[in-house]
Amino acid sequence: MSEFQAGADHLRRLAASLAEAWNRHDLEGILGHFSPGYAGLDVNDPVPHRGRDDLRTRATRYLNAFPDLRLSFDAVLADRGRLAVLWTARGTHRGSFMHIPPTHRTFEVRGVALLTVEDGLIRHGLFVWDTAGVLRALGLLPHL
Repeated sequence: MSEFQAGADHLRRLAASLAEAWNRHDLEGILGHFSPGYAGLDVNDPVPHRGRDDLRTRATRYLNAFPDLRLSFDAVLADRGRLAVLWTARGTHRGSFMHIPPTHRTFEVRGVALLTVEDGLIRHGLFVWDTAGVLRALGLLPHL
């Protein structure tokens, strides 16, 4: 196996391990995949992510709002310290989310994460996902 292929395999294992941590709702396991100096952006959030404490707050917000949250990583592309992950999230809105009280409705949303990995940890991330689709599923936005 080439060094390039070994690196890509390691990145794919990192992605699989991250999805497993989310599906166990293992907050420390999730955070353990990110470097202490992590920086990232989410299209739904005007404030950039900075460090593990910030990620803890954001991940807790999702886990509280959707206590049955499940992620699947549908496609993972790995190349030279970069990951592109096409993901699907499913869950039930049982806690406040985006200042929206629980609707108890289920949703399914797709998104893409573009991640940069350094020294085996995620250093940077960009998350693009179908916010309007979640709002439609929760009954807060009409179907177009």
